[in-house]
Amino acid sequence: MDTDVKVIVVGAGPVGLTLAAELALAGVRVQVLERRTVPDPAMRAQSINVPTAEALDRRGLLRALEQIQRETPGVFGPRFTGHFAGMPLDPALVDWADPELAVHSAVDGARMIPQPRLEALLAAHAERLGVEVRRGVAVTALEDTGAGVVVGTDSGPLHAGWVVGCDGGHSTVRRLAGIPFPGTDPEITGYQAVVNIADPEKLADGWSWSPHGVYRYGPQPGRVATVEFDGGPADRTAPVTLADVQSSLRRVSGTDVTLTGLRATPTRWTDNTRQAAAYRAGRVLLAGDAAHVHPPFGGQGLNLGIGDAVNLGWKLAAVASGRSPESLLDTYDTERRPVGAWVLDWTRAQIGILRGDPRSGALRGVVADLLATRDGTTYAVKQIAGVTQRTPLPGAHRWTGRYVPDVPLSDGSRLADHAHEGGFLLLDRTPGAVFAGRAAGRARVVRDGDAGGLGAVGGDDGAEVMGALVRPDGVVAWATDTADPDGLTEALTRWAGGGSA
Repeated sequence: MDTDVKVIVVGAGPVGLTLAAELALAGVRVQVLERRTVPDPAMRAQSINVPTAEALDRRGLLRALEQIQRETPGVFGPRFTGHFAGMPLDPALVDWADPELAVHSAVDGARMIPQPRLEALLAAHAERLGVEVRRGVAVTALEDTGAGVVVGTDSGPLHAGWVVGCDGGHSTVRRLAGIPFPGTDPEITGYQAVVNIADPEKLADGWSWSPHGVYRYGPQPGRVATVEFDGGPADRTAPVTLADVQSSLRRVSGTDVTLTGLRATPTRWTDNTRQAAAYRAGRVLLAGDAAHVHPPFGGQGLNLGIGDAVNLGWKLAAVASGRSPESLLDTYDTERRPVGAWVLDWTRAQIGILRGDPRSGALRGVVADLLATRDGTTYAVKQIAGVTQRTPLPGAHRWTGRYVPDVPLSDGSRLADHAHEGGFLLLDRTPGAVFAGRAAGRARVVRDGDAGGLGAVGGDDGAEVMGALVRPDGVVAWATDTADPDGLTEALTRWAGGGSA
């Protein structure tokens, strides 16, 4: 199919904008379609995890993220811990010297980022890269011809080589592509809002349980959230009113608290938990909530979706540009599905603990005891932060398959500073640049003096990394502690193909 638009991304939320920016950065012409005429102002995620923050850091957005955090009310210090099933994780109990936390500390001051602010930042980033976002355009039909995709819209048909559905849990793209969406039905209704309260003294700070549900008050001024085990809402898409939020809050708190106004667009959510049977069907792919939905604890959905986008972006760009074979796209499902399945179970577990029945209450007590220990809190914080995520890649080195850690270089820069233009990075710390000659235009070489301890990335055994190949999504594809290049050429061929850096 002869068209200048290689990829159509359906959905202009954070996931769609991130994916479009990654494609544009790789030189692929991309067009974004969004049925809404203006960005969605509703309250959603209030934070991002470490892989998300580091992905944006690699694109030169760290300072902007830090500025947003400084401007966000209710944020006290850089140590973000979160909660597990409403049980706060005490920062004082966390072992911040744990190696998996300590080597990912550069983004500590850039994680309390409300989703509307993040979406605005990503929209500006995509615009700078020349991405066209067409708002008020709804997708109505989809035809994969084998050579391309015809996308029917209420503004007429469009043509592209590939289509990616980033259009949410009720994804039109997923439905038109015929991809099943198995999972578990909802049993709760949740509300989140920022409100004016006439009598806030009637509410307890933090998370509180009652026979009717759970509510949270704070930490930002006026922020409330409720959870009721009522079988799910009759119509989740109906507009959320002040009366809805007040009624729910009164039921679960057992008070007659009075709300006098909304300060942000409220949201209604459930624990509907599903994962697409496939992330790809021919020339149609899914990312973000179109591929998986679950309860929104800890903003996991936002982070999971952006992880999808940065994993898929460079791969789809390489295939669409003819630099890599189409089989590269098979690794998208292989690599992202396990992470999605883990998040679904992480949130399902919290629903089980949140229930008000005696058995769940007893289990909550046991988990609370575990989370009151240094090891328990550190474990939970590492999981929420995303620093334990692994990508299943060939290779025995301890860093292979992990997100690249903070790497300070001898010239005062960081490895992330060299990733603003996308592409592969090859860190070469060997005397004589043993690895650099193998890059062959497929990776940008970052030299760091000699092997005398500069820019070292220490491992559990104290060994220093002498070389590492880092994919555009920040995943280490190959690493070594010696000057032996064994495996580097194979890794470059497998991931970078015949394309340029």
